[in-house]
Amino acid sequence: MRLCLVRHPQPDVGPGICYGRTDLSVSATATAQVAASLRAAGLPGELPVFASPLERCTGLAAQLGPPVERDARLAEMDFGAWEMRPWSEIPRADVDAWTADLLHYRPGGGENVLDVARRVAAFRDELLRSGHAGALLVCHAGTIRIMAALHAGGTLEQAALRAASSPHRIAYGEVIELKE
Repeated sequence: MRLCLVRHPQPDVGPGICYGRTDLSVSATATAQVAASLRAAGLPGELPVFASPLERCTGLAAQLGPPVERDARLAEMDFGAWEMRPWSEIPRADVDAWTADLLHYRPGGGENVLDVARRVAAFRDELLRSGHAGALLVCHAGTIRIMAALHAGGTLEQAALRAASSPHRIAYGEVIELKE
């Protein structure tokens, strides 16, 4: 199966702000630019399109052509009370507690990385059983990192830890392709 994982366009949020599950808008210009680059690359072609239900993903997916299937399992991590706060205002002790237990700590009381990995893995497993030759997923950097870690193999816990430990280097609008 060919999986094309697309990170949403840059949302309308200032630099240095913690956001995950917050539903942020994206400028029409940014969305149109990413959609045009995807179409120029031949995407989605015949691939079915799945998207996180957050606006920054569904807006792009809608421009790629119907039908688009929204799936909450593709949403970004929920950072709880950390959402929409400047990273500089989140107590260092809380950030240190998270880095000391990447799998189980719940930043801001939200989700932990293992919970996110479980829901992303459930989506991936269902997609692999679907019989589709491939799919285009419009989602988030965290979701993409987990998908890539699951693709690399190992236990769910190993994949979740690999994803959480890897540096975040996925650009807005970037496509990561995996072949299962």
